[in-house]
Amino acid sequence: MTTTETREVGSVPNTAAEILSAVQGLAPSLRARSVEIEEARRMPADIVEMLRAAGVFRMGFSAEFGGPNLTSMEQTRVLEELARADASVGWCGMIGMDSGLYSAYLTPDAVRELFPTPDTITGGMVQPNGRAERVPGGYMLTGKYSLGSGITHADRISAGALTCTDGQVDINPTGNPNWIVTVLAPEDVKMIDTWNSTGLAGSGSIHYEVDGVFVPEQHVFNFSRPKSRSGPLSAPDALMRKMPGVPLGTARAALDYARAVISEKTNSQTGQAWKDHYRAQFVLGQCEMDYLTIRHAVYGSLEHKWQLLNGDATYPDLTPDERVGSVLIALKAFRESLSIVRRLYDLLATASIYKPSLLDRSMRDLTTMCQHVMAQDVIVQSAGAHFLGGEPGFPFALGITE
Repeated sequence: MTTTETREVGSVPNTAAEILSAVQGLAPSLRARSVEIEEARRMPADIVEMLRAAGVFRMGFSAEFGGPNLTSMEQTRVLEELARADASVGWCGMIGMDSGLYSAYLTPDAVRELFPTPDTITGGMVQPNGRAERVPGGYMLTGKYSLGSGITHADRISAGALTCTDGQVDINPTGNPNWIVTVLAPEDVKMIDTWNSTGLAGSGSIHYEVDGVFVPEQHVFNFSRPKSRSGPLSAPDALMRKMPGVPLGTARAALDYARAVISEKTNSQTGQAWKDHYRAQFVLGQCEMDYLTIRHAVYGSLEHKWQLLNGDATYPDLTPDERVGSVLIALKAFRESLSIVRRLYDLLATASIYKPSLLDRSMRDLTTMCQHVMAQDVIVQSAGAHFLGGEPGFPFALGITE
């Protein structure tokens, strides 16, 4: 473990307002170090500790485990502010805070063992790329994983797997392969430095392997069976709800940058101020309109789902429309944020293409973000199939876990 073992838990911000304020205070320093973060291809250790001290990684924990009990909307807002400072930092914050969201599906004893403080950082992935052979007391895990965002600074690493008995994949009562997520220590995995990416370069999203590691039964969970939490954050889609904060924050930074450039720039041939030019006015106004529209849609959809799940409804009670709304809007947030940056990039023309231009980095970061499954066509297909009673290509996005 890292410094989480010795940190004074009470010294870390522990309300939504305190965490947001702490992150806003960090933003100038993070922004000033964006080139360093990108060149390092991972989060520098001191920045990891700055985020830990700001309460970023505890956002998913309930009060029972010392956390701030933030809503999905509050989590998203903090991540938006982080990504506004630096997209890679926002992405790592979004992944690292999953410790608290995973805690819903583990027993209280296991939560306290695996996450000794609410500032414990998780990295890795949950997709079942591994095989977990049943053995007395747990599983023997083997698998190869890609895109392990944040594992270079993580205290715990997640690794999804299908369970097996005598070499055969187990089938659950619904007729599907039995999917679990294991929680490992960093020393249990072999890290492979593959991360030389177009965008999100500072996220350290390297590959990793697990070769015959024993995982105790209590360190394994399934998203369909919460064990230590009820309410909105025990629903299986909670992991994905806060994701739109990262593209929204990245787009906001690009809009702020473009507005500042346009306010000062003049045409070198005519001497006309860009701020007086129709095209600059129109593009900036249109991009702001699209940003405000999707941002309000994101928070509105999150609030609507939160209210449903904070009442009498459980996740299985939700209608297809109630399940799908926030998912489709999240996808739209990724794509619309990229569209906004692309239009601003074109507006500023050759001024956009040079490193370390913020627009250049924002374009690359959002292009990379949009390769994530949550921004892919399979999400749209899954929504349509769910409406029509068909087979979703990526059911987990809809909270279907078995």
